[in-house]
Amino acid sequence: MSPRINLCGHEVGPGQKLFVIAGPDSIESEEMALRHARLLKELTGRLGVPYAFKCSYDKANRTSGKSFRGPGLKEGLRILARIKREVGVPVLTDVHETSHVGPAAEVVDIIQIPAFLCRQTDLVEAVARTGKGVNLKKGQFVAPKDIVHSARKAVEAGNPNVLVTERGATFGYNNLVVDMRGFAQMREAGLVVCFDATHSVQLPSSGDGQTGGERKFVSLLARSAAAAGIDALFTEVHEDPDRALCDGPCSLNPQMFEDVLRQVLAIRRALGHEPA
Repeated sequence: MSPRINLCGHEVGPGQKLFVIAGPDSIESEEMALRHARLLKELTGRLGVPYAFKCSYDKANRTSGKSFRGPGLKEGLRILARIKREVGVPVLTDVHETSHVGPAAEVVDIIQIPAFLCRQTDLVEAVARTGKGVNLKKGQFVAPKDIVHSARKAVEAGNPNVLVTERGATFGYNNLVVDMRGFAQMREAGLVVCFDATHSVQLPSSGDGQTGGERKFVSLLARSAAAAGIDALFTEVHEDPDRALCDGPCSLNPQMFEDVLRQVLAIRRALGHEPA
């Protein structure tokens, strides 16, 4: 596997600019998604980082069957297509079954494989064969050295542009921990590595049918990951996280996101990881 990949026309990997993936967890409405895409495009453009907007059309993996999921495949992809066309940003979304891969590939630039599905061979190969960028979330149950096998499935299916995203490992019940050694181990295996700073502070299923989170630790973990060595940063951003319909306790508001991104970039520059 190559130590550098191409996402949305940008080289991503050691010695390259930090690639940023950010947006709300799910599409709550068409105007909400458009508003966030415009805001985040302006913010990341001001900081000079390559950027892709992320949002989900269907959160199929929820703690409770009563939880908000999103507008669904057809309507969600229509909204993402509008964002891509009118805002002019690359778009990422996740898929949960092989039947969604083809329609998603007609719209988005990067297809994400959810953490709980990272070992599903048929799904990984189907996403890889689209030729789109692949964001492979590392499962909470997968060791850093073992995710290379899932990444290799995509590469062997003909797609070298695989980004592997760390989002914490199961730590007993209702908790996650990020092992900073994992970034070095994955890079040594030839992987291009991203850090999901917001999902990593989840407290899975800690509420009554809901997942909690510790937003206050996002900045700490993002700074630590920047020092450990990452090629991309993934964050959930919502204009009013406390009212978000999904993953609000983990999400950052726009000002928090800008602060975290500035800190990460400063650390990368100090270490010589961020080119001028």
